[in-house]
Amino acid sequence: MSPVDVVKDALRRIDAVDGESNAFCRVDEDGALKAAKESEDRWMKGSPRGLADGVPLGVKDIIPVKGDVTWRGSKLTPESPPERFDAPAVARMREHGAVIIGRTTTPEHGWKGLADSPLTGITRNPWDTSKTPGGSSGGAAAAAALGMAHLNIGTDGGGSVRIPAGFTGVFGIKPTFGRAPVYPPSAMGTLSHVGPLTRTVEDAAMMLNIMVLPDPRDWHALPYDPWDFRTGLDLGVRHLSVAFSPTLGYAKVDPEVAAIVANAVKVFEDQGAMVEEVDPGFDDPMDMFNKHWFRGATRLIDKQPQDRLGEMNPGLLAIAEEGRGYTIDDYMDAMDARVDLGRRMNLFHESYDLLITPTLAVPAFDVG
Repeated sequence: MSPVDVVKDALRRIDAVDGESNAFCRVDEDGALKAAKESEDRWMKGSPRGLADGVPLGVKDIIPVKGDVTWRGSKLTPESPPERFDAPAVARMREHGAVIIGRTTTPEHGWKGLADSPLTGITRNPWDTSKTPGGSSGGAAAAAALGMAHLNIGTDGGGSVRIPAGFTGVFGIKPTFGRAPVYPPSAMGTLSHVGPLTRTVEDAAMMLNIMVLPDPRDWHALPYDPWDFRTGLDLGVRHLSVAFSPTLGYAKVDPEVAAIVANAVKVFEDQGAMVEEVDPGFDDPMDMFNKHWFRGATRLIDKQPQDRLGEMNPGLLAIAEEGRGYTIDDYMDAMDARVDLGRRMNLFHESYDLLITPTLAVPAFDVG
């Protein structure tokens, strides 16, 4: 199939199924077909641009795309001017020929692990539309699961790639902070990373090969490593040292989830992995996380038109107000706790190649 055929097929798929799922808040049909024709011309000349030339790409509507308005799921943003630049991940994917097909939904400013917003309504789980796909990259996950966009860029601060990947049965990864350059920085500081959501591990690995390419705008970015993330995907797990933590030592896990994860662990054992049941050795980090996240929400809200806050999500306003009560000492204590957690996990992985644990403690639940 030519890139034009692939993109037309994706657009037909969106027309057919997205009315119920609501994964896309905007679709750029004309722009996508134009980019697909340019890709087709490159392929016909034997000079494709890169790893993703002609492949449909969905971009979470919290990430800048040059010439487009970033709505961020908020009623306060559609009148904003178009973006003057592509975010690093978008720029690199364009350079490799990916065809931006549209913008995927997000809760307001990506603030929570669901996918409803005051502006774009409720995004639903493709497997059961009475359930949530999770969030905040819920639109990206639904788009991947339904085959509406083969490649999708999401963001993850507190699970926003991993939660919807878990609820919709697609693959998502939150790369190590700094591995994939980010600009502009998130209001939530260094918690937020950018990552892929796809139907296969190999597609996500290909995306990471592109997304980690250097961008001078991110001064947190790690030195570029040309490692091919697809390397070794077919080698299996034999002789790998695998830690299995059913609850991380503190979580209450739904029995259905626990049984599914235990079955997955059995597959690893059957494939020759050396599995040991062991906890990483840290307490519930929610308090530490909230001090980072809620204080970031305070900064975010303070930058909004104060006479229009009534149009914003009440939950976002509530955490911002709680964050306003945190002192600089509270924040620095949370930073110290985060450093200690990182230290513990680094030491843990001196002994174990992999950690298997439930992505979520519960199955997908009802929307609304």
